[in-house]
Amino acid sequence: MIDFPLVVIGASSGGVSALMKLCAQLPSDFPAAILVVQHMSPAYPSMLPRILSSAGSLHAIHPRDGQSLHPGLIYVAPPDHHLLVKDTTVALTRGPKENRSRPAINPLFRSAALIAGARTIGVVLTGNLDDGTSGLYAIKQAGGLTVVQDPDDAEYSSMPQSALGAVNVDHRVPLGEMGALLTKLVQEMLTSPGQPSMTAGEQRRLEIEVGIASEAHPLSYGVTSLGPPSLLTCPDCGGTLMQLKEGTVTRFRCHTGHAYTANSLLSHVSGSIEEKAYTVLRTLEEAVMLLELLSEQRQNQGDAHGAEMLRARAREVEASTQGIRTLAQESRALNTEQVEHSPSE
Repeated sequence: MIDFPLVVIGASSGGVSALMKLCAQLPSDFPAAILVVQHMSPAYPSMLPRILSSAGSLHAIHPRDGQSLHPGLIYVAPPDHHLLVKDTTVALTRGPKENRSRPAINPLFRSAALIAGARTIGVVLTGNLDDGTSGLYAIKQAGGLTVVQDPDDAEYSSMPQSALGAVNVDHRVPLGEMGALLTKLVQEMLTSPGQPSMTAGEQRRLEIEVGIASEAHPLSYGVTSLGPPSLLTCPDCGGTLMQLKEGTVTRFRCHTGHAYTANSLLSHVSGSIEEKAYTVLRTLEEAVMLLELLSEQRQNQGDAHGAEMLRARAREVEASTQGIRTLAQESRALNTEQVEHSPSE
C-alpha cells in the first residue's frame, strides 16, 4: 500500500516546455512521487527524462516495469507504453491505445485513482483535444485532488478547458504558480487526505478499465458491462463501440479495448475522410484507364461503335471524379474547438 502521495501529470502539445517550467519550481525534498505522461511519437527514443532532470533539482527516469515508487523521483512514460501504478510499483504495458495514443494520460490517472485514491493529485497541462479529462474525473471521485493549468496561460488550451468543463476541479492556476501549489497540497495531504465519493459501480468500472490498460483480455474482463453498444465503430479495429456515461461526458470503448472520447472520435473519423476519398478517386481513375484501354482494343478489332460506347463511359466516370477530388482536397479533421471557433457562415 502506498503511504505517500502521488502526483500524476498529463501533457500533450506544448507539454515539454510546460513540464520543464514546472519541474524547475519543485524542491529537492518534494515528498511525493511524480508520474508523467507526455504524448509522444513511438518512432523515436525519448530524451524527456534527461530534459526534465536538467530543468530542476529532481531526477527523472524512464522506469523499468515493476520498479518501485519513491518520493522525490519523476517517472516518465516511455514511448509506446502506458505508464500505470500497480501496488507500490509502476507497470509498463502495451495495452490498447486510448484516443489513439500510447502512452495516454487517462490510463495513468485511473490507475493512480484505483491504487492511491485520496493520496493522488492529478494535473492536466497544455494540450489539444481532451485526454486526461476522464482520468481526472476518476481521481476526483476517488477523493484525490485535481489541478488544471489555466487555459488562458496554456500554449494549447483544449485539454485544460475540457477538464474544467467536465470535472469539478479543485485548483485552476497558471503554470508559474503550480509548483508552489503542488508542494503545499502534498504537505497537507500527508496529514489529511480527502474522502472518496465513488459508487460501487464506478469502482468496478475503474477496475475494468485499469485492467484493460494492464493488458487483461477486455471481453473476459467485462468490457461489455461498461455501457450499451452504440451504432458507432472503432476506427482502430472496426469493432462495435460501447457507450460510457461519465458525469456529463460520453465516451466510448470497443470490445478489443480501444477507447475514445466523443471529441477525439470525431477528430479521427472526420480526419479519415480525405484518405478514403483519395481511395475512391484512385479506383475511379483506374476504371477510366481500363475503359480507355478496352476502347482502343475494340477500335483495333474494327468495332467502332463498341469503342465509342466505352470512350463515352470513360468520359462519364472521369467527370464524376471531380466531386470526389474536391471532397478530398477540402476535407478537414473536425473537433469541437475547431467548430466552435470557425467563422460563421
